[in-house]
Amino acid sequence: QVQLVESGGGFVQAGGSLRLSCAASGRTFSDSAMGWFRQAPGKEREFVAAISWSGGSTYYADSAKGRFTISRDNAKNTVYLQMNSLKPEDTAVYCCAAEGSVVGKYAYWGQGTQVTVSS
Repeated sequence: QVQLVESGGGFVQAGGSLRLSCAASGRTFSDSAMGWFRQAPGKEREFVAAISWSGGSTYYADSAKGRFTISRDNAKNTVYLQMNSLKPEDTAVYCCAAEGSVVGKYAYWGQGTQVTVSS
């Protein structure tokens, strides 16, 4: 059974930092792109960042550029999201996702971890 389990969320003041982790089990994702998405209350889910299977390419939403860094450790089957200079508008449930057999399509999703940023 494939599972993606996020951790590292929490409550932080504006300007603070958090590091999210997403540990995969049930299969290796070392050959798959992985990404982070978020969903705030009353809003649709939005893309935050993605990383290629090798880690050689990364992609960010405009809102994340310069503040967030996505990385991965294929030996640990884990992807990370370092979030700095957090803002209240970053408050959301953050989920990780992994590509399936179709390139560019996320087939596996975690349950998410809550990030709350106070002003």
